[in-house]
Amino acid sequence: MPRPRLRAVFLDVGNTLLHEEPSRFAIYAEVAQAHGVAVAATEMRERMSRAHHSLPERLDGHFRYSDAWFEAFIRAVFEADGLSEGALRTVTAELFARFEAQASFRLFPGARELVDAVRAAGLTLGIISNWSARLPRVLAAMGLDSSFDFVLCSAIEELEKPDPRLFERALALAEVEPHEALHAGDHPRLDVEAARSVGIQAVLVDRGAASGRTSDATTNDGERVSDLQALTRLILERS
Repeated sequence: MPRPRLRAVFLDVGNTLLHEEPSRFAIYAEVAQAHGVAVAATEMRERMSRAHHSLPERLDGHFRYSDAWFEAFIRAVFEADGLSEGALRTVTAELFARFEAQASFRLFPGARELVDAVRAAGLTLGIISNWSARLPRVLAAMGLDSSFDFVLCSAIEELEKPDPRLFERALALAEVEPHEALHAGDHPRLDVEAARSVGIQAVLVDRGAASGRTSDATTNDGERVSDLQALTRLILERS
């Protein structure tokens, strides 16, 4: 049975369309070192993981990845370093600035071409991303702010993947039925399984597939691509 014709495409952002350069752990380590905290990116990664797991989704009424939540997160990351309140405020402000600056991000090859091709095909194009409220400003810094019909950012929507309500919200904004939409992202559970749970077609962007280092997680029908060029071809074939 042929697949239904696509009318809408939804995309994840982090590690799908773009990535941090250097890594977020290296950025935190760089800012820490500038304030006298000697910590390598590998240790910072462990610190950040512990801090993330120690904080609830909603903290004092503030949803995950909101500024207030991140202020608590940054405090937890640096709690053992003895920073003064003034130094901690400065570190927080510097990190907030780094994570909306164009210099901190790189588009993956084929990202602009993918967006342009989807728009040229007349499809509705939306973002579904677990991200801070800075996401619209990040997209603007990358020259992509006018490329999408809507941006669903978890910190703004106060919903995050894999919550099916976030995908249902995207369907309502796109005014399409689930089978007429496709979502692509790099996470098997948050992107692929979550989208399929509400009937949306889904594709895993698995860059390890190009070198044989595919994700351990499997998808129901094995739909995965190794880069954005392959994703573009798949979308155009279905539109």
